[in-house]
Parts: sequence; C-alpha cells; structure tokens
Amino acid sequence: MTQASTTITNAQVVTSAGLVDGSLRFVDGSVETLDAVAPKDGDLVVDAGGKIVAPGLVDLGVFAIDKPALHFGGITRAALMPDQSPPLDHPARVRFATQSGKPDFWVHPLAAATTGLEGQQLAEIALMQDAGAKAIATGRQWIGDSGVMMRLLQYAAMLDLVVITHAEDAGLGGNAAATAGEMATRLGLPSAPKEAETLALARDIALAEASGARLHARQVTTRAGLELVRQAKARGVAVTAGITPAHFMLSDLAIADFRTFARLSPPLREEDDRQAVIEAIGDGTIDVISSGHDPRGPEDKRLPFADAASGMSGAETLLPLTLTLVRDGVIDMSRAFELLAGNPARLLGVNAGELAEGKEADIAIIDPEAPWIVNSGDMEAQAGNTPFDRQPVQGRVTALFMGGIRIDL
Repeated sequence: MTQASTTITNAQVVTSAGLVDGSLRFVDGSVETLDAVAPKDGDLVVDAGGKIVAPGLVDLGVFAIDKPALHFGGITRAALMPDQSPPLDHPARVRFATQSGKPDFWVHPLAAATTGLEGQQLAEIALMQDAGAKAIATGRQWIGDSGVMMRLLQYAAMLDLVVITHAEDAGLGGNAAATAGEMATRLGLPSAPKEAETLALARDIALAEASGARLHARQVTTRAGLELVRQAKARGVAVTAGITPAHFMLSDLAIADFRTFARLSPPLREEDDRQAVIEAIGDGTIDVISSGHDPRGPEDKRLPFADAASGMSGAETLLPLTLTLVRDGVIDMSRAFELLAGNPARLLGVNAGELAEGKEADIAIIDPEAPWIVNSGDMEAQAGNTPFDRQPVQGRVTALFMGGIRIDL
C-alpha cells in the first residue's frame, strides 16, 4: 500500500542544477514538488538531517536480482541481463522476471537478442517487448555474425528498443583471462589484445549508424574504444557507453597475486586505459556507470585464475566508488546521479532516475561521508566476490523509498 503523502525535510536535493537545500514531497508514489516545500497536514515527515536526497539508482545490467545487496546499494531498479537459466529468450520468462522483484523492487528484463544467446537466430523480440522487456541485450557474448547483428539492429530500430552489447570480439578474446601485456606475460595467463574491444565496437557502431538503431556498449574499457565512441557521437550516431567501477578504480596490477575476484569480463586493462576511462567519464563520453553485479560463489572463484569464472559482486560498492569521482573532482554530484540513475532510466524508457515533478518516488537518502570497509565475507550479496575486499570507502544509503514506500534496509 502506497504511503499517501510524505515530505522529506532538511535535505540536500540532487537536481540537474546541483545540490539544492530544501525539501521534497511525494504523493501516491510520485514526486509532487521539491524546493522549500512545507509538510502538509497528514504528511509523514522524514528529516534527512542535512543528508543528500537523490533518485534511487537504476542499475543497467545485473546478472542476479539480489535484493538485499541492491537495496544496500541504493538501487531501486535493475535491468536484468538475459543470461539466466534458462535465458530470457521467451515472452513467458520475461513476464515472470518482470514480476519477480515485487513488491519492493523494480525488475526490468532485457530480452535475449538471439535464441539461447547463441548469436545465430533472432529471438521473439517484439513478443518479449509486449511481455515487459525494456531493451535487448547480447548477454555476456558478442554476436559475431554481422548479418545477424544488422538484422537485430534494424528490428530494434523499428521497435524503438536500445540494443545493449558486449563489445569483445570472441575470435580474438577466446578464453583469455587477462589483457595482453606485461602483466599477463609475467603471470603466464592466456590473454587477448585490447583490439578485441575496438574491433567489436567499430563493427557495432558502423551497423548502428547504417540502421539508425540505438546502441549501448555496456562496458567500454580501452582508450581506443572510448575514442571510437567519442567520434561516433560527434557524427550523430545514437551510441552510448557504460562502465563499472572496477575499470576506473583498478588496472591489471590488481591481478598480480592471481586473485580471482579480479577476474572480470572485459579483463582489467593497463593504467593508461584506466586513466582514459576516468577522462571519458569527465568529458561525457561515458553515459552510464553500472554495478555489473554478478555474484559468484566459491565453486566458481576458488579455482586457478585462468579457470575461474569472470564477474564481481558490485551492487553494494557501486555508489561509494562512484562518489570517489565526485571527491576527486572528476564529476559533480548531479553528474554522478545522471550516470547512476538518469541516463540508464532514459535508455530503458522508465519514468524514474531523477527527482522531478511526476517522476516515480524512487528515492535514496545518502550520507556521502559515512565511512565503511568493504568485507567480502560480510556482504549482503549472495556471494562476496568483490575485488575491493578490505578497501575503505565513503558513502552509504540511510533510507530508501520505492514508489513512495519505505524499504527496510
């Protein structure tokens, strides 16, 4: 049952113009007004204590709906990757996934681009859209057949759905566990050149440009790849790019001790690429920061590095690690929540992601200075496979609302 009306007072409200001291009122699950609004008779009044009031995060691409971890991270909506068992390549599965988060979480399934995510035959995308799919995704894989990818993009353009792609050429990537370079050579790990990303991106961008489709590269992690996106945007191509905190916080030095929590896909890059990612966040080339939340248990991670599964548990650290960019002066607070909420909401076509009149009252109260230490053994996630274990961070959600209903944290 929706709380009839709530006013959050004594807040620093995140707006497109910056942080504004004031209040925020929402009624029947939608934002009614912000600024210095006074509570009305009968309102539930929540004192933010001078903390930040921001839109709930919209996580573009998680591999598991891990509600305790997502709530801890201030995430109220997540786009669920199609890499499920079985894959989200059928309308009934999409419909079930759409309902799976209720009543305290919004799940937005991503339709599998191809049957079984095998990259060969287009799935029933229009029927999955009718069942609740908010975008199309190629999953953990890249579609190697350019004819299939072109047909997918043309179809997506007709349906006005964004295609979310994994930009990594499998012909070059193979079973690589690391980026080709000094670190991979020193450790004797199977590796792939960074061109696996740039070749995949160049082809996908060319096909998106030809088809007029919207393309979102879920992770762009190399300097050359980011330059391709930058140039495409300048030409007017409808391409957007995402990243996870691992690739702006860590380089391939993090794999020096064969620690499998740092085995990711795409693999961690060299320091120059990490710096390029930070630059791209600052100049607007990157549009989305997402968690890539992919909890993996001991059976997947307690293996030799080359045999371990890739992926990290990222929901709980998404917010505090992004706030490091604010503290370092790379971006301001408004831009941080554009990356974490506003832009992903627009790509998914949902009425959320910002605090404005008529938007869904998905709201987080955040103490940006609250210190805590990441502990892989004490996480809310199904598995604590984080490369940031034992790292001190700042920033924690103190209250969370979904559609105007307060969620227990």
